[in-house]
Amino acid sequence: MSGDNSAGDVYVTLRNLLNSIQCIRDRVRDGESNTSDGAFNLSNFWGTLNQAVKSVSQEVTKISLAFSKPPLPSLQDGEKLADSILKSVLTLSTVYYWLPKSQGVTLRRQIRDATVEVLEGVSQLVEVILSSPLQSLTQDQLTSTGTVWSACDQFTQLPQDNKAAVLVVLSAQTGVVKDALEEIEQALSDAQDPFSDVLDDDEGEEPRGNQDTYWSDKDRQVIGPCQGLMKASTACLRKLTSAVKANGDVTSAQTLAQLDDLADMGKGVSPSVDDLALSLYPPMDYSSVENNVSKLAALLKKLLQIIRSSHVCGEAELVWVQFLDGAVDHNLHKARDLIQQGS
Repeated sequence: MSGDNSAGDVYVTLRNLLNSIQCIRDRVRDGESNTSDGAFNLSNFWGTLNQAVKSVSQEVTKISLAFSKPPLPSLQDGEKLADSILKSVLTLSTVYYWLPKSQGVTLRRQIRDATVEVLEGVSQLVEVILSSPLQSLTQDQLTSTGTVWSACDQFTQLPQDNKAAVLVVLSAQTGVVKDALEEIEQALSDAQDPFSDVLDDDEGEEPRGNQDTYWSDKDRQVIGPCQGLMKASTACLRKLTSAVKANGDVTSAQTLAQLDDLADMGKGVSPSVDDLALSLYPPMDYSSVENNVSKLAALLKKLLQIIRSSHVCGEAELVWVQFLDGAVDHNLHKARDLIQQGS
């Protein structure tokens, strides 16, 4: 009977711990950073943050081991474990809050997401321990512990300043846009039917005659300038990445804010390219294609305008900014002309 009471008491301790961690996680996810008008030492911040992350990883290991085999921790030991892990989680969230927006919103978002991932992992581990037979190590518990370790380890890979954080965003966008362009090019080169690889009947029945799965000659003509816009998107992101690498500055509030603006505008490119790419598959709705072409062109011209007025744009960058601006206009007008022919 006493053993049952002990298990029940430890269960209550773990349940309280879980509730506290979830509250901290939600505050980090939705909360604002401290405002800081004074000097902020980014290097000191990283040293303290990495130490806090290391502490969470160590405490997670302790609690996982404690509940992996008999005997069950006593109530007193269970409370000590819960207090230690809660303290480490609170410290991590507190150090995160030290980072002011003035160091760059893009950097702060990436550190916030990494912090939330750790807190979410710790929360899931405690849930697994609660839902598993106490005193037994389950595969779920092993997996959850490993998930927290991985989330903690990724802090060493995080960008160390806002310039590096913006480069992470631009690199991801470039990869997605490049993939979308390659998919369209592959579909065009494969066959007349872009759905042949997913819709062919394996049972050898009559081939289907649905022309809605084929591109007409006009469709293929319209796709040309749409591809041109997608290529301009890739070029713009690649060139912008190089400009940020070469000229990006994190020493003033103005340049930090400009880097954030570039990242925010850059993040809109891949969804807009995806929308255009999807609208190109048959049966092609020309009004939808024209709408997506116009949206992507407007976004690219706005991004090029922001690049032109930012500190990353020197004389060398101005050449490609002007070239791409002209390329966007050319492909936009060509796509519209082709769509409206014969309509």
